[in-house]
This record gives sequence, structure tokens and C-alpha cells, in this order.
Amino acid sequence: MIFDRNRLRTIQSLLPVQIFIGYCFVITGLIVNIVQLLSWIFIWPFSKTLYRRVNYHLGALLWSQLTFLYSWWSNSDIKLYVDPKDIKDLPKEYAIILVNHRYEIDWLVGLVVAQKIGILGGLKIVGKHSLSLIPILGWSWFFTESIFLRRVWENDKKVLEHDIQQLLNGYPDNYSFSFLMACEGTRFTERKREESMEYARKKNLPELKYHILPRTRGFSMIMQGAKGKIPAVYNFMLAFSKDSAPPTFRTLLRGQSCKAQLYIKRFPISQIPYEDELQCSKWLHQLFQEKDSIYEHFLQHDNFAGLDLSEVSVVQNYSDVFIQLFWLISIGCPSLIWFFQFIFHSTLFAKIIFSIAILIAYIIVQLMINMSVIKSDTKTKKTN
Repeated sequence: MIFDRNRLRTIQSLLPVQIFIGYCFVITGLIVNIVQLLSWIFIWPFSKTLYRRVNYHLGALLWSQLTFLYSWWSNSDIKLYVDPKDIKDLPKEYAIILVNHRYEIDWLVGLVVAQKIGILGGLKIVGKHSLSLIPILGWSWFFTESIFLRRVWENDKKVLEHDIQQLLNGYPDNYSFSFLMACEGTRFTERKREESMEYARKKNLPELKYHILPRTRGFSMIMQGAKGKIPAVYNFMLAFSKDSAPPTFRTLLRGQSCKAQLYIKRFPISQIPYEDELQCSKWLHQLFQEKDSIYEHFLQHDNFAGLDLSEVSVVQNYSDVFIQLFWLISIGCPSLIWFFQFIFHSTLFAKIIFSIAILIAYIIVQLMINMSVIKSDTKTKKTN
């Protein structure tokens, strides 16, 4: 029998199916968050090492549902262009991963790659403080010691110095962490790029065609605070093929397949002048010029082939499938059984309360999705 993917997509697009997926994520996410909170109260004060081991796996239990959505639910793909040695080194070392920030699901693709190479539990972000307030996902990032900034430099400088030192002191043996960091500070739009280039011209900085000017101080401060204990920085360049479905969260929920391509290059710490803030800033600007050239190559060829790296296949990691099955068996299926029993035997008032609870769960999921939606430019030019 030939598998009918189109018929499956029709089922995946149904509102009751979407509500069920959202319900499972919210309930399981809250369970993980509660366990994380308890570990923060009862384990963190006594053993930070044990706390980090516990939350390494708790984070993976939650985030694997998102990687499942990309890799299995929507049957989306990702091609990696990387030196095979670098992809083997990444799971064994602390790292900073510098990403381009122009797609709604770029952060999700970062999770997918981390899951495929076995570093999902140790993945952290450097992001704005408001992200830590997002229910479930933001709370999980908080408990797994992501770094959140308020964009007030004097405050952020102290946060960066404290948090990176705290992580490096007492992180469990045989565990590693990686920071996803978007130095542009905001998601790309053409309007933001134009405003950024106006600033670049005033400051005599190199102009970019496909990126926003990087904010260099946060990167420099993390590198200086690490004092050479983070051995490498990785350049992640993400793009989507022309025949890909639109790279949005709602696309994935409807079962439509995205086709991502990712260029990965490792820079050892010895090549980065991190001790000198001015030179470190210059290095980062040069890297973004390189990012611009790499992305331009992709636009011309619809792939990263022909650059200095070849496509590499990664052995499939099925852990997110097993985790999703675990949650469906322990939470999803019992909830469905209880739901049908409830429908036939409950009072009208109880049905109303239950419907409101389901609606709230669905709204929470939609709010989380909306956090990643790219707002269209509404720039208007005044004419004299």
C-alpha cells in the first residue's frame, strides 16, 4: 500500500487534532516545569551538579516534543554541511553557537540539530528577558540556566559575568552545554536591516546585505567571562530550499514538510581574540561578512554545496520518538479515555468548565506560536 501523505496532512490540519497536540504539550510541559521547580527548591541549594544532571534530562523530555513535531509529525528534513570532525567534537565540548535569526522556526531547527547529535539536554539560549516568562518553554529555559538579558548594559554585564562563571564552575563531568546566540539581537526584517546599515555607515562599520549588524558586547563579555574554558565557537548558517513549505510553526502543525539546510563551521578559541574587546568585536563583524557571503551563495545555488564544506549525513536519533510515545501512552491516551467517559457521564456545568480549560490550553499554545511569528515591515517613507 502506498502511504498517502496528503490524506495524513488533511487529518493533521483538523482543529480537534491540533487541540489534542496542544493539550498534550501543555500538560506534559507543566508536569516538567513542576518537577523542575521542585528540583530548584530541594536540590539546587545543596548540589548544583545533581540539579544540572536532573534538568539536563528534564529539558530533553520537553523539547523532544518539538523536535518530534519537525522531524516526524511534519516529515521535515535538514541537510548539514559540516566537517565530520567538527560534528563529532560538538557533543564533547562547551560551545557558543552563533545563528542567523531570520526565520520563525530557526530556534527550533537548532533544537532539531542538537537532538540529532545528542546534545539537546545541554542546549541553552542567550535571549531577551521576556522569553523567560513564556509559559512552559520559557520556564524550562530558565530552569536549565539559559541567560536572559534586559538590554540595559550595566545590568546585563553583571548577569553575563555571573551566569557564565556559575555554569562553568560545577558543571557535571561527562556533560556539556552549548549556547544558541543570535548576535543580531532581533529577528531579521528588511526594515531593521536598513536601520542597522544607517548606523553602520555612521560608525564606519562593514555593511551587510542579508543580516542585521551584530551586537558585539554580549558576545565579547561571554567569551571573556569564560576565560578560555569554552574551547570553540560554531557558525550556524540556516536557510530553506525553494521547494520547502513556509518555515513557520503552523506549517509544521499542519504536517507540511520544511526543507532546511545548515552550514556549520567550527572556530577554535585560539583563532578568536576574546581578551581584547575591540579585536573581538572586529572578529565578529568579519564573521558576519562571511555569513553574508555564505547566504548569498545559497540564494544563487539553493544549497551550500561548492563552499568549503560537504554535505554530511547524521545517524538518525530516535530518542524524540520514544519520548513522544511515552507522553502519549502516559498522558495522551488516558486523557482521551477520560474525555469520552466525561462527555457521556458529566453534568452540563462540568462540560462547560472542561471546555474552558481546553480553550485556555489551546490559547497558551497559540500565544507561544505567536511569539515566533515574524511581523511584516510597515515602514512608510515621508515625502517632502
